[in-house]
Amino acid sequence: MLDDGQEKAEYVSGQVERVTFHDPEGGFCVLRVAMRGRREPATVVGHAAQVAVGEHVHATGAWVHDRTHGQQFKADWIRISPPDSPEGIERYLGSGLIKGIGPHLARQLVEAFGTGVFDVIDREPDRLLDIPGIGRVRARRIVDNWQGQRAVREIMVFLHTHGVSTSRAVRIHRTYGAEAVQVLTEDPYRLARDIRGIGFLTADQIARKVGVPADAMSRRRAALQHVLGEAVDQGHCALPATELRDRTAALVELAAPLIEEALVLEVDSGALVSLDIDGTPAHALASLDAAERTVADRLTSLAARPRPWPDIDAERAVPWIEGRLGLALSASQRVAVTEALRSRLLVLTGGPGVGKTTVLRAILGILMAKGVRPLLAAPTGRAAKRMTEATGLEAKTIHRLLEINPQDGRFRRRPGNPLEGDLLVVDESSMVDVVLMAHLLQAVPESMGMLLVGDVDQLPSVGPGQVLADVIASGRVPVARLTEIHRQSAESRIVLAAHAINAGQMPAFSQAGQGDCFFVEAADPEQARQRLLQVVSERIPQRFGLDPVRDVQVLCPMNRGGLGAQALNQELQRLLNPHGAPTIERYGQRFAVGDKVMQIENDYDKEVYNGDLGVVRAIAVDDETMTVEFDGRAVTFDFGDLDRLVLAYATTVHKAQGSEYPAVVIPVTTQHYPMLQRHLLYTGVTRGKRLVVLVGQSRALGIAVRGGQSRRRWSQLRALLQR
Repeated sequence: MLDDGQEKAEYVSGQVERVTFHDPEGGFCVLRVAMRGRREPATVVGHAAQVAVGEHVHATGAWVHDRTHGQQFKADWIRISPPDSPEGIERYLGSGLIKGIGPHLARQLVEAFGTGVFDVIDREPDRLLDIPGIGRVRARRIVDNWQGQRAVREIMVFLHTHGVSTSRAVRIHRTYGAEAVQVLTEDPYRLARDIRGIGFLTADQIARKVGVPADAMSRRRAALQHVLGEAVDQGHCALPATELRDRTAALVELAAPLIEEALVLEVDSGALVSLDIDGTPAHALASLDAAERTVADRLTSLAARPRPWPDIDAERAVPWIEGRLGLALSASQRVAVTEALRSRLLVLTGGPGVGKTTVLRAILGILMAKGVRPLLAAPTGRAAKRMTEATGLEAKTIHRLLEINPQDGRFRRRPGNPLEGDLLVVDESSMVDVVLMAHLLQAVPESMGMLLVGDVDQLPSVGPGQVLADVIASGRVPVARLTEIHRQSAESRIVLAAHAINAGQMPAFSQAGQGDCFFVEAADPEQARQRLLQVVSERIPQRFGLDPVRDVQVLCPMNRGGLGAQALNQELQRLLNPHGAPTIERYGQRFAVGDKVMQIENDYDKEVYNGDLGVVRAIAVDDETMTVEFDGRAVTFDFGDLDRLVLAYATTVHKAQGSEYPAVVIPVTTQHYPMLQRHLLYTGVTRGKRLVVLVGQSRALGIAVRGGQSRRRWSQLRALLQR
């Protein structure tokens, strides 16, 4: 796709004079190309699987002016062909692209065979033996390398002919090598399974161009996988059978009986599983069905075994820890501590200000005095850091605790190599999806106790399932629920507002600039947008002295719409970082030095995880890299990986789970009607530590407060536990 402002594609061609940069992994290249009618070589920027000096470049795209490097041709498509002049062939052969040929031998070959040297290598390779210094081994190496280069070209031409962009073609070639053409002609839907960034819709477009019939079984089966994958992205572990069939039929525009045929094959192959959820026939991906069954089996096993520490007299232990920590526990907190001391497996839940952290400190203090070795973990880096600060003990992300291997994404801690310790404490456990919980529980040995801490009234995990809610609802695991608000916390309007929202009541907001929780009324969504921008950029910095980039986080119910995270990010970028330079545009976003950004998927190699916030510190246009600072640590991204980052002046409430911010601003308007849910508003309000400002319409706020909880998630975990 051409960048904004490029109205139509232009065509250029010429000979490569210099390869300034080429990334063999992503294919990105910067070339100096001699073009007819231009005195000096021009800079061409684009993607090519392989490129060498002397080759011909054919490119479509547009001329742009880069503020650092001047005029250059930004290519959307690049096709490479061998040179055809003696000089070009000599430079090409001597460039090092074909192993076994250096500059001296290249000159000898051109002198001996002229412009027919490629035909000699192709059809009469024995003639190479006539050149001094070339024996049979060297000749065979030259022929093999030349044929490999030619195969790459043929694959790229095939992909281009069928509408595959150059950057995707490079990925496809890197994944399948010489089999790329075969894969695309036999089963192009493999692309969606094998290559990140190519989903079903892209694979379907390619499939149609290479002539795959609309009713092909491979298309129907891939569509079923895609629809279930979309459901997983929405938090479901399964879908009702009728919904899966109807959504798939609508996607591929085929009759329901054809989808039923594919569904039978998917189940027979073991890729999908048929199950019953509360009397409703449903289907799940086999991997998710296995994950839910693993969680149920492991929790049941843990709950049934004796605790790994001796009996503790709570009547004596509780007063002792109160004196040790210098605090007085409430009645419900005492009950929670007592329950934890006598339970192998326990859930500790409650809203803001009820003292979950205090209870946790008390439990750990007593058990550690008895020699119990705890392990502390949380789903996100920010949550783990807060846990460390609250307890004084080291807490790790679950991925780090399980010792993930960045190369393959597998965990080193698993059955046969379990965790070592006596008690595992998992904070913010409402955020843990069923797949991660399954991995975690498989690494918990039979000799270890477990304490799940979290607020069950918050939004469920971004990933599939609702583990904490299902565990509590099953009635099979002891639960300690804290309900009393501490006196200090009761002085915060944020805490009181959160509890009011959770109870379905309109909160009482701070008045006349005093307090920490405010509502700014707006007549309509447009006025709400204007007032929100003013609140973030002017009113909060002036009245509370908070930095609008570092300290203020806008949390939106949705990504799209005028008050969605995407639109507000562009507006806030313009207001808060108007002079950021240099800039780069990728994947529909403009990034500049000074921008606040968020990682949106786990990158175990870089140790940056979904939801981590950072600030852009440098953009190197020549090297095609962007450096982002995350919590004081610099991480470098190739431009091709910037689809893993988004601007983060505004983000969704879902993405903010497990994080806290000094100040939170939340738009609440009827524009967000589909997402006006109590859980979502409650979760957003509880993200603010010092200040929360809601901007919008009272009517919309009322709908959210009085409305029901989040949509049902299709999961079988509760039923599995109850069995």
